[in-house]
Amino acid sequence: MNLTETTGEARDRAGLARSDDLAAALLTPEARRDPYPFYARMRRESPVHRSNQGIWYLTRYADIEAALSDLRLSSDRDRMTRAYSALGGDLKAFSRLTDRLGRVMSNTDPPDHARLRKLANRAFTARRVEALRDRIQRIVDRLIDEAVAAGPTMDLIEAVASPLPMSVVCELFGIPPEDLPQVKTWFHRFGRLSEDIDKSEAAIEQYEEYLARLVRRRRADPGDDLISALVATQAQDDRLTDSELLSTCFVLITAGDETTTHLVGNGMLALLRHPDQLARLRADPALVRTAVEELARYDTPTQAIVRVAAEDIAIGGRTLQQGELAYLFLAATNRDPERFEDPDRLDLTRPGNRHLSFGNGPHFCLGGPLAKLQAEVAVGTLVRRLPHLRLADGAVLDWRPNPLQRRLTALPLTY
Repeated sequence: MNLTETTGEARDRAGLARSDDLAAALLTPEARRDPYPFYARMRRESPVHRSNQGIWYLTRYADIEAALSDLRLSSDRDRMTRAYSALGGDLKAFSRLTDRLGRVMSNTDPPDHARLRKLANRAFTARRVEALRDRIQRIVDRLIDEAVAAGPTMDLIEAVASPLPMSVVCELFGIPPEDLPQVKTWFHRFGRLSEDIDKSEAAIEQYEEYLARLVRRRRADPGDDLISALVATQAQDDRLTDSELLSTCFVLITAGDETTTHLVGNGMLALLRHPDQLARLRADPALVRTAVEELARYDTPTQAIVRVAAEDIAIGGRTLQQGELAYLFLAATNRDPERFEDPDRLDLTRPGNRHLSFGNGPHFCLGGPLAKLQAEVAVGTLVRRLPHLRLADGAVLDWRPNPLQRRLTALPLTY
């Protein structure tokens, strides 16, 4: 859950949800069930589209790939606030939440972004992520054991996909097991920040106080965890202030929560709807790594991210004016026939799968490798251990009403 995701619903109310008929189409029940035909029409008819309110919609792979690396498209929170203010929306929730969260990697531009990213990269290494594989396997096995013991059906989101990233992040950051219930309560609130701004602010404040206590403990008694690594990084480079250290911990801890949950949920649903591909994975478990890449492409948890033009910029033959907002539909790029052969087909062995599900360029998702590792273990274990897994009889699927995110409310399964 990066800052874009954290405050996405508050910003929707200020912009996308009221922009014009194209935005309205995104909010229909049909688009919630399957937004991909809408994206296809946008790519054909208006791939760089300006709404009546001046919001840009980008849906073509080539345009968005370039845009993600173009520093003229800004993530800066102050620019973003001014851009939404120009739309005349109510930004109290957005402004209060961004002020509370502070300046972090996901809402800054260079040079601050590069400095914060470099320092986090030194702590959040590929070696540290891969070292979690065995612990992730134990967590997944425990969650599946508990689900199977509870009965012949389960909600995969509640039973496995949601508790998995929270348990993993507690391991990674050295959060004591006895604190898990309180951390779970905070995570639940962070997934619904815009519903009650006062409760959300209170939860963030409590969580920051908790993290501050953990940081003080790690300074006095460091361990083999990510907070200790960040504390050590700060000691080596005092440009990382205490406030930035806390904000970095906050973002890193929450970054993979919702994304991981719905990568597993969306991915398992796609496999169950494509029994030939499920059988292929079951017959060859070694496919799981490329399978997760394809599942991330096929039904992307983060459908779109938001940028604001820091200066005039030409994209796809159109000119975005300084201060205008751009919605970059990552999910649309992942089904672009100019980039992917037969893009609406699920193919677990798809070659050259350079999807943009985790972004690209300087803001490429730092937690992407951890999210994919968790999905590899979860999907691979579910396929191996539950060979008769299928959608529960009479299951009704519902998606959360946020066009920037692709998230099931539940996934009822039987085995």
